[in-house]
Amino acid sequence: MALGGLYLPTDPLPGFGGLLLAAMVGAFAPQLDDELRDRLDVLLDDVERSRRIVQPRLRYRLQSDTVGLDRSRHRLVGTGEVLTLEIDDHANGLPQILGAVYAAGRLSRAARPAVFRLLRRATRWQGAADDRLLGFLSGESQRAVGTGNEGWALSVLGFTPEKEPTRSEINRRFRDLIRDAHPDHGGSVEDAGKRILDLTEAKRVLLSVGT
Repeated sequence: MALGGLYLPTDPLPGFGGLLLAAMVGAFAPQLDDELRDRLDVLLDDVERSRRIVQPRLRYRLQSDTVGLDRSRHRLVGTGEVLTLEIDDHANGLPQILGAVYAAGRLSRAARPAVFRLLRRATRWQGAADDRLLGFLSGESQRAVGTGNEGWALSVLGFTPEKEPTRSEINRRFRDLIRDAHPDHGGSVEDAGKRILDLTEAKRVLLSVGT
């Protein structure tokens, strides 16, 4: 795979460019199995921190030569106050996701934290590539704390509002907290039932976006 022409404005952060890259990840994330999701989480961290990326990665090699490669073009189109996502979905989704991640790695260091936070959020999307995806990525209305919504779920699983967990991080945190809540591992006998129910519901809320 290779990167073609990129127009990715990020001012104000994360900008339309950051939103487009995250939408690309969200559009194709439902195609990934759990193993690929876990490996994608590692790659996100490596690219954000400018670590050396040994190729190939996640089955594909990043190259500069585009000869012989299929072409995909993704756009975020604004008409007045309305944004429309145009995802070219004719090709395999994994190289599209990788393209978004590697493109984000070419952004300035000042822009990367906000954009990569959005990319991690996008890995949790399970719906269609439509206006609901854009609302999920750009909206904060569901993050207020209250039983059963996203803010409450993040709090139950011990994530701060500034932390955008990936699917694998949510699953890993859930497993650890469920184990700790069980009376066999020191959890309170009286509180174990409610704690386990809360943890299970919090996981469901965070992993059911778009479904």
